[in-house]
Amino acid sequence: MTTAVVVGSGPNGLAAAVRLAQAGVAVRVLEAEPGIGGGARSVRRPAPGGLAGQLIFDECSAFHPMAVASPFLASLGLERHGLRWRWPEVQLAHPLDGGRAGLLYRDPGRTAEGLGGDGKAWDAIIGATARRFEQLVPDILGPLLRVPRHPLALVRFGALAALPATVLAKAWRHDEARALFGGVAAHSFASLNAPFSSSVGLVLSAAAHAVGWPVPEGGTQAISDALAARLRELGGTIETGKRLGRVGEAGEPDLLLLCVSPQAAASILDGRLPAAVGRSYRSYRYGPAAFKVDYTIRGEVPWEAPDVRLAGTVHLGGTIEEIARAEEQNVRGSMPETPFVLVGQQYAADPSRSADGVNPLWAYAHVPHGYPGDATEAITAQIERFAPGFRDRILSVSVRSVAALEAHNANYVGGDISTGANSGLQIVFRPRLTSDPYSTGVPGVFLCSAATPPGGGVHGMAGFHAAERALAYLRRRGASRLPAETRIE
Repeated sequence: MTTAVVVGSGPNGLAAAVRLAQAGVAVRVLEAEPGIGGGARSVRRPAPGGLAGQLIFDECSAFHPMAVASPFLASLGLERHGLRWRWPEVQLAHPLDGGRAGLLYRDPGRTAEGLGGDGKAWDAIIGATARRFEQLVPDILGPLLRVPRHPLALVRFGALAALPATVLAKAWRHDEARALFGGVAAHSFASLNAPFSSSVGLVLSAAAHAVGWPVPEGGTQAISDALAARLRELGGTIETGKRLGRVGEAGEPDLLLLCVSPQAAASILDGRLPAAVGRSYRSYRYGPAAFKVDYTIRGEVPWEAPDVRLAGTVHLGGTIEEIARAEEQNVRGSMPETPFVLVGQQYAADPSRSADGVNPLWAYAHVPHGYPGDATEAITAQIERFAPGFRDRILSVSVRSVAALEAHNANYVGGDISTGANSGLQIVFRPRLTSDPYSTGVPGVFLCSAATPPGGGVHGMAGFHAAERALAYLRRRGASRLPAETRIE
């Protein structure tokens, strides 16, 4: 029987394992940590002060437009394994000084109406992209060096995506729309003045209209658990606490898929990698980091703009000019005085995460790569800036520094939760300049982490595409009873 070992149980590793198991391959997943999920994990903590119940905190990823949009995840019927999506009333809010805010709803018309004079331009750019979103997804969630399925839609999208975010934002006149887009673009952890920095902003803003920014009921862990259940249903196995140091420790499987950073892959495959691939993996660039703080608060955040309380995700950073300045400082290795902060109010969509009037508040700031300091106060101050009285609601604080983030997930080199800088040629060619980004150059060994296309996010598509490459490799070697390549629409 054909066998495979997948190293890493993040969404891409599990997706790769499921795809291989669907093809009849006997799959074993090795996970270094005690629990599965990689960046898609959640933790339960007792409510503080002797209060009844437990609170659920997501450990990294929290809101999942691309998981809902993912063609492969959608094909798996994960609802049979307990996955339930919950949407907030407001998908995203971006507060500004003076009690103003930009609000992004599922309904493009409602969003445009709230943006006033910028509504027509918002609909012409973001709304139009959302209306083509279903056509765009197969192309933007795969390798770029291939024939697109919907070339006209991709060309229209690409013309805007190639612009710096600060340039595209000039399509809007007022701070609300400009900051709303700039905050989404900042998810790239890159300079907003750089070419292609509009791409993430376009994709995720359009996704908010097309599919929303939902949360899984009971925590992000539900995604990983559902994928694991599907894998086991197909006969695959998962072993936790198994850290792979060298390729020989995996035994002699027909296939080895590595859901690890290029740096780790170079170490695991030391002595076997072609010289050029080894150089590329070792010189792979990592981007700015995240510094995470979980708050336990009594009641809700007292936002000055009242409708912000209805949002699942809140971006804090002021105007697009302020955000661009902070992101530029991060890229250059200097800690911003007022960093860009993301706040998660998952309880707005999923009350099961709260207990006895106490809510879990998820937050992280963008900080420089490898930042050794403590950004807790900077994050708290940004929330207080737009929600006066927030400090008085805090019951407890749990901090995960940049170093602790990397220790918790080895793929987050220097605290980079995107597993690679989104700048320069690496935006298009990751992890190296090649037509087959999943191939390591070692027969039967493939890379399937977020360092490969389509990059970061909980969508499993990097794992799916790597698994398809692995199955194609087996077919070329004459393996029997393997189905043809799967076409995911």
